[in-house]
Amino acid sequence: MIKREYLLPNFITLLSLFSGFYSIIASINGDFVLAAYAIIFSFVFDGLDGKVARMLHATSEFGIQMDSLSDLVAFGLAPALLIYEWVLTPYGRVGWMASFLFVACGALRLARFNVITKKSDNRYFIGLPIPAAAGVIASSVLFVKEIFGKPEGISIPLSFVLFIYLLAFLMVSNVKYYSFKKLELHGIKPFSLLVGFALLIFVIGMYPEIFLFVFFIGYTFSGLLLQLLRFLKYRSLEVKEGHAE
Repeated sequence: MIKREYLLPNFITLLSLFSGFYSIIASINGDFVLAAYAIIFSFVFDGLDGKVARMLHATSEFGIQMDSLSDLVAFGLAPALLIYEWVLTPYGRVGWMASFLFVACGALRLARFNVITKKSDNRYFIGLPIPAAAGVIASSVLFVKEIFGKPEGISIPLSFVLFIYLLAFLMVSNVKYYSFKKLELHGIKPFSLLVGFALLIFVIGMYPEIFLFVFFIGYTFSGLLLQLLRFLKYRSLEVKEGHAE
């Protein structure tokens, strides 16, 4: 029997699943903008279900598995089909294999997350989260719509196909990404924080499609940047130790 307090978070998860499924239908019908927006809505619902579950003290193993299955559809299958129908079809086998690899690496990413989530540092994700990878694809469609008009018929270079392979690799990599679960706001004045929020709302309100694209692309490369900084710091310490000897 499922207790009443478990119904709301699981209902929100179903809304995320529905949004992902609707995105698939929209992609099949050639409405790529609607498919992209459906993925963004799924992203919002996916962020809400866990928070609602924790607020109601209704986290459960059932909810965790339900969330993972929903994520695979909404952030694995839906964006893979969207990107294939939108730009990868002309590339033949290279194109559909890129879509498959995106789904496969997304599934592996979710399975690994479920296994290590209780053992890892919750300040970081290991590998690019699958919702962020899906967000890159969805926001790319919206960005093209905002800059060039209708995304249908737009010629996309082969380098973007290679970028899909990069997204798949990052999902199963050991690159660390900040989780935003423990935001450090110490030392920031409340008034300055409010001004920052106001500016953020202004930018989102004026250029939502561009903001989403910049946010997801920036987050995707933030992990690589952090990895590079850690490597440089490690090398610097090695050099200092070498000079000390």
